[in-house]
Amino acid sequence: MAKILFVLSGSDYWTLADGTRHPTGFWAEEVVAPFEAFTVAGHEIVVATPGGVTPTVDRASLAPEVNGGPDGVAAVASALERFSALRSPIDLADVDPAEYAAVFYPGGHAPMEDLAVNATSGALLTAVLDSGKPLGVVCHGPAALLATERADGTSPFAGYRLTAFTNAEETQAGLADKAVWLLQDRLVALGVDFREGAPWVPNVVVDRNLYTGQNPASAAPLAAEMVKILN
Repeated sequence: MAKILFVLSGSDYWTLADGTRHPTGFWAEEVVAPFEAFTVAGHEIVVATPGGVTPTVDRASLAPEVNGGPDGVAAVASALERFSALRSPIDLADVDPAEYAAVFYPGGHAPMEDLAVNATSGALLTAVLDSGKPLGVVCHGPAALLATERADGTSPFAGYRLTAFTNAEETQAGLADKAVWLLQDRLVALGVDFREGAPWVPNVVVDRNLYTGQNPASAAPLAAEMVKILN
């Protein structure tokens, strides 16, 4: 059995270009699908957030229309209840990456608010990438990569093939014209080799020990790829 670290945002909002706060948090599917894949495989999950605050679920991610109807909502709610580590996170500052066999960053817009500028998270991502251990990041989770930097000013992720929530998806979600910046644009500027798939369709990109998923639908197949390496 391996111990896997889930790093979640501690924010429950995302600041828009006009200064208003868009309510958000983590996207339920991006937490639940990997939680189920890893625990069914016998692994233990520890949750960490900045300051050890309890992460907030984005209420929009619990709507019937994004979960295949009421039965899907009930299944997600049940999984979130079983995921007890969500209610007792450790402080990100206290994480020792050597204690974990893998690290996973789910999305939701919240990482764009705090993890995108969190140096502690950036140092953790760099350490895990350099260690060769599996590193999974999905949807808006790659916003955390923006806080990484080597001594020479470059990102350790420059040149890596990866994906994340695209400009097209942000536009279709109705938030692109309200955002201060768009994730795809910032990642491309970071120097990554961005691999864009069709909107809302599962798209998982693996480059060395980095596993990235484009959108919520990519969370389950991404976790399945990581389980293969951990088992």
